[in-house]
Amino acid sequence: MRSVVLVALAAAIGNMLQGWDNATIAGAVIYIKKEFHLEKEPKIEGLIVAMSLIGATLITTFSGPVSDRVGRRSMLILSSLLYFVSSIVMFWSPNVYVLLLARLLDGFGIGLAVTLVPIYISETAPSEIRGLLNTFPQFCGSGGMFLSYCLVFGMSLQEAPSWRLMLGVLSIPSILYFVLAAFFLPESPRWLVSKGRMEEARQVLQRLRGREDVSGELALLVEGLGVGKDTSIEEYVIGPDNEDNEVGHGLPRKDQIKLYGPEDGQSWMAKPVKGQSSLALASRQGSMLQRGGSLVDPVVTLFGSIHEKLPSENMNASNRSMLFPNMGSILGMMGRQESQWDPERHNDDSSDQDESLNSPLLSPQTTEPDDSYQRPGGTMHRRQSSLFMANVGETATATSIGGGWQLAWKYNDKVGADGKRVNGGLQRMYIHEETTNNNNNANNTGFSRRGSLMFFHTEADGPNQESGYVHAAALVSQASMMPGGKGEIGPVPQAVKDGPGWRELMEPGVKRALIVGVGLQILQQFAGINGVMYYTPQILEETGVSGLLTNLGISAESASLLISALTTFLMLPCILVSMRLMDVAGRRSLMLSTIPILILSLITLVIGSLVKLGGTANALLSTASVMVYLSCFVMGFGAIPNILCSEIFPTSVRGLCITICALTFWICDIIVTYTLPVMLKSLGLAGVFGIYAFVCAVAWVFVYLKVPETKGMPLEVISEFFSVGAKQQDATASFLSDD
Repeated sequence: MRSVVLVALAAAIGNMLQGWDNATIAGAVIYIKKEFHLEKEPKIEGLIVAMSLIGATLITTFSGPVSDRVGRRSMLILSSLLYFVSSIVMFWSPNVYVLLLARLLDGFGIGLAVTLVPIYISETAPSEIRGLLNTFPQFCGSGGMFLSYCLVFGMSLQEAPSWRLMLGVLSIPSILYFVLAAFFLPESPRWLVSKGRMEEARQVLQRLRGREDVSGELALLVEGLGVGKDTSIEEYVIGPDNEDNEVGHGLPRKDQIKLYGPEDGQSWMAKPVKGQSSLALASRQGSMLQRGGSLVDPVVTLFGSIHEKLPSENMNASNRSMLFPNMGSILGMMGRQESQWDPERHNDDSSDQDESLNSPLLSPQTTEPDDSYQRPGGTMHRRQSSLFMANVGETATATSIGGGWQLAWKYNDKVGADGKRVNGGLQRMYIHEETTNNNNNANNTGFSRRGSLMFFHTEADGPNQESGYVHAAALVSQASMMPGGKGEIGPVPQAVKDGPGWRELMEPGVKRALIVGVGLQILQQFAGINGVMYYTPQILEETGVSGLLTNLGISAESASLLISALTTFLMLPCILVSMRLMDVAGRRSLMLSTIPILILSLITLVIGSLVKLGGTANALLSTASVMVYLSCFVMGFGAIPNILCSEIFPTSVRGLCITICALTFWICDIIVTYTLPVMLKSLGLAGVFGIYAFVCAVAWVFVYLKVPETKGMPLEVISEFFSVGAKQQDATASFLSDD
């Protein structure tokens, strides 16, 4: 995983430059207003600081949709160029108007980085460490602030500090960012797949994962192109497809379904069952709770049922893949292909090469199935130069897609009017094996309702594992890899090819995810972080820290910068702790655990403002409350909203949805920043922090009721869960309205 970690760190430099700029302008503005005589022009002074915020808001309005069309990497390169150009112009600025223009360009770079870096990291990271890697932007942002405060503090000790040099230094790390973005960062594999550039996507995944066989994940990316509309939860007992099994040693042939793998003759038999899997039970429980008046979103219940059953971290790769131990690679592109798969050319038979590139991913038999519906062993055959050739000699674990999930396909065969089975198309299955439970139940039938292995034999037949059958739940929906009428690869879904549109935002699952994303962004900004940061220098001054620094010969301006540097430095260890916990405790658990501490810290600040315990006692109590607040905020509510927003949307509309969430972030940031002085003047510290405490309480309720746990789950599975949960809630609402 070394490569993907380095890629995430390189991308997060964009956030480091944002933190660097925020800290630099806070110190430089002191000297800017002296040179341009802005002491009597507070509006211009405020505009210099706020212009980057305005630029970030403006660029965010189209950054997501544009990145969906031209790519994530291209926009990150543009961000680095904007950082560099703006820093040079700020260094040169002959007057305040040129400086304002430079600050606007700087805001454009900030907006692109803040919006797209989390998307880029989520789309390149493996699901097991996606949370950890997506904490890099916050860590780098705080680290950039600390380094910048230290630099500006050092410059402020000079006799004639140069604000131009303070702002111009940004050009040095921006050059590094450009070099890394242009020559080191790969394009997002999910974006490449959405554009039909399969060979490039395969090469990127091989580099990021450090292995040759990435066909399972590549197939997952193809399947994640569509917006889930008709996803259903189904349950199966799955076993080997051995037609020669004796009676009692194999699955019954009645009502069985064949699951397909990519290799010649590779398939498994599955028997539908009902009422056994924890996922299905959670689905029904969510619907029942909704009908009973519960406010907990069914999506939360569904996600919770999975995370209680995640495989142990100590489980080795073979155990994780025990559901399909022999599945080979799918979509394993020819290593010597000179051109790329182009879905637009699937009807072009002008050359042998085109024919090989457009050979079927999954090739159904051309003959009609008989009544027994036993497809021949060569159903998933390989053709020379086909797109799904197995990588010879490698361990076949291609169907594992992370988080205990597996990927398989089945044909949706229906019974026609004449009573014969007809081919209804290909369906994808995201399969999750139930947690192992080897304890027999009371009636000693050898069947564990919530167990991993489901079998039909007596105790004398031996352990469950030896039977080769597993009990699993599956999210089933129409496959994106639909074969064409002649067996060719069907085109990429039209919604993806045309780019995202507002129609896709009306899908129930996408709307539900937008409620979560936008709600978190609003509550994060109104949870008080800006007010606490604004109040911190005043608190430290009351404790005597500022006076101590002044007695050491440090000016008031320099002392303020040093205090800000120390405050930022204290956040870094807390962010490191959150990195470790993000994929262990999970996003939802971290927020539910840290938000109550934020509430207590804010209430303590309110009490400290109302009750006079003595100057020193009040100052120490307030200082402790501020430090606890900042530490818990960066561990939970600081980073997690952006992480979740980069995870919960389908690939086809991710850029557009992130734009909506980012716009919400910047607009709320502007509102909070410019209303804080007014609120402090009219309500006082106690009133302001009381409002922030109330917002945090609302945030905790919102997280508990609406925000699911996404740790360790593939992005495509997360989108399917939102689709299923939204459909359940709509069905429940319809049921209640009928009553």
